[in-house]
Amino acid sequence: MPPAPGTVLLAGVVGSTAYGFAHAGSDVDRLGLFAAPTEDFHGLHRPAESQVTTEPDTTLHEAAKWCRLALTCNPTASELVWLPADLYEVRSPLGEELIAIRGSFLSATAVRNSYLGYADQQFRKLLGRDTADPAGLRRAAKHARHLVRLTEQGVRLHETGENVVRLPDPERVRALGDRIAEHPAAAEPLLAAAAERFARPGALPPAPDPRPAEAWLRRVRAAHYTPPAQDAPLVRTPPVPAAR
Repeated sequence: MPPAPGTVLLAGVVGSTAYGFAHAGSDVDRLGLFAAPTEDFHGLHRPAESQVTTEPDTTLHEAAKWCRLALTCNPTASELVWLPADLYEVRSPLGEELIAIRGSFLSATAVRNSYLGYADQQFRKLLGRDTADPAGLRRAAKHARHLVRLTEQGVRLHETGENVVRLPDPERVRALGDRIAEHPAAAEPLLAAAAERFARPGALPPAPDPRPAEAWLRRVRAAHYTPPAQDAPLVRTPPVPAAR
């Protein structure tokens, strides 16, 4: 884990390894969130909200940014609090608190829009690949796998309120992705079926509850505030003269 501009509260292995798609030679993707020092928010320039590195492949979001992403049910960000226990690499007490309130970030509309939206993006990328070329076919198969994953994970989340990151049958999803890569039209019934199931009542509320996230962020800010030294000189601003 590369150094972060603050304290890492929660981090783990995500992406293909988490879903069960990884094979020998696959990249290992990591995602985490950190707390910037609270005093850094008091100056002219706010601290960086994200840090991305490629060696290793790691994305770290500042705590407030991660919460904003999670309240939109962004699939990539949200999975951090739904990982299997063995995939966590950092799990601080505040990180544990965040996992405990993960359900408050969910809402039916946001889950539908995010998961179907991301699946539709994968479909458009799939259509743009030249599958006559072996490399293009491999990329198309990757887009197709993620299309299948997103529709199935999203529907399950909508209907049960649980985000199952590690797929129970990744080989079936891989095989289906390979077939869709060769015949992209086969994805259209999957997208239509997912949209129909999203239209039914599910287990999620119509809107998220931001209050637990707000309270959690205040605890994060309190825990990462360093008061100035007692002997630091006070800088007093002279009074503004009264208008004549």
